[in-house]
Amino acid sequence: MKKFWRLFWRVLLIIFILILCYQVWIAAHLWWWVDHNPSSSAFMENRLEALKDKNPAAKLQHQWVPYSRISNSLKQALIAAEDAKFVDHDGFDWDGIQKAYEKDLKKGKLVSGGSTISQQLAKNLFLNSKRTPWRKGEEVIITVMLEHLMEKERIFEIYMNVIEWGNGVFGAEAAARHYYQISAAELSSQQAARLAAMVPNPRYYDKHREAKGLLLKTDIILSRMGDAEIP
Repeated sequence: MKKFWRLFWRVLLIIFILILCYQVWIAAHLWWWVDHNPSSSAFMENRLEALKDKNPAAKLQHQWVPYSRISNSLKQALIAAEDAKFVDHDGFDWDGIQKAYEKDLKKGKLVSGGSTISQQLAKNLFLNSKRTPWRKGEEVIITVMLEHLMEKERIFEIYMNVIEWGNGVFGAEAAARHYYQISAAELSSQQAARLAAMVPNPRYYDKHREAKGLLLKTDIILSRMGDAEIP
């Protein structure tokens, strides 16, 4: 029995050390990205792998642009659509989480988001898309690290450069060129609102650009952009 417990505690210690090393690895990456731009993300790599399964020559559309070269209209549209309290919260919108929980409770399954821009970025940079308790817990830890290591403007800048905007399309610059043949700096309010409306389901809207739901959400975002506070 003593041998069993000795082995048990050793295994537990090894697991703890591995988890700790993983958190340090993530923190080191985030620290580096405070002043250096990430060239890719876990989500981008997963999508590229999926595209290459169908076409070995597939490539992602992605081009990094600094914060100053992204239209303020797009910044306002994304805040209005995804996270109205972004500049004020500590990484978590507790009211939004509560509402999402209540919706999920009514439906008896996980369907609502409630994730902030910081949480979305944490997931995109390091995690897969599967909804599991472990992944959600790790997302929380990474979000806390993000908020402590980076300013809001830097979090938002990385977010706008790595999120998916279509089939193999990532980042604001690639999206602006893919849909409108212009740079991210030139996006109008209408164009920005349309792009922001696409974020929850970009591959679908890439194929269905005149979907009624997309048009309706675009109008709603347009009406809210004036109140959006950007970092």
